[in-house]
Amino acid sequence: MTLHLQRDLEALKNQLLSMGRLVEKVSNQAIAALQERNPELSAGVHELDKMVDQQEVQIEEECLKILALHQPVATDLRFVVCVMKVNNDLERMGDLAINIAERAAYLSNHDPLGVPLDFHRMAEVAREMIQVSLNSLLNLDTKLARKVLAMDDEVDNINKQMFMILEEIMLKEPATIRRAIHLLSASRHLERIADLATNIAEDVVFLVEGEVIRHLPEDYS
Repeated sequence: MTLHLQRDLEALKNQLLSMGRLVEKVSNQAIAALQERNPELSAGVHELDKMVDQQEVQIEEECLKILALHQPVATDLRFVVCVMKVNNDLERMGDLAINIAERAAYLSNHDPLGVPLDFHRMAEVAREMIQVSLNSLLNLDTKLARKVLAMDDEVDNINKQMFMILEEIMLKEPATIRRAIHLLSASRHLERIADLATNIAEDVVFLVEGEVIRHLPEDYS
């Protein structure tokens, strides 16, 4: 690896880490808007997502520049291609946070359902999944990547529990259906954010070990 390529790859890693932190912030604010029933927080998510979009374009341009100028091979090439995929996944997380914020804005203008929904824990796990998946990429650490894959099960389980709770209340009280659907949508969008973090982790395993695990039976040992 040439010195110039090494320098550009380090700069790329820093850009990706910065975008990851911004996506965490966007996601956190969207969930806070939902939990606190705060329309001002919902509105702020849109401004943050514009920054995510700008960073996504900058990272893509940097990847293309590295490919054109340095023509990397082997591990360096796979890393740049992986960053391009992760960059897209992070941008999609920002879009999902927008969707959550929109659900939050609607719900803030309506009475709460008063049912136990564990958005706090779900968001906590999803946030950690984003952090760990990015760290696994930046450190090429498959142990961290496989940790993310295992964590996704908890998010899926919480999402299923929310569905059952909201399904029950909709059957008992039809007047709650519209509000419940918005809550179901928010839960689904948060679960998709966790899925995208899982995609990043799967890409890291492929990058380091050359193993495609996306469609294999679950085994995180």
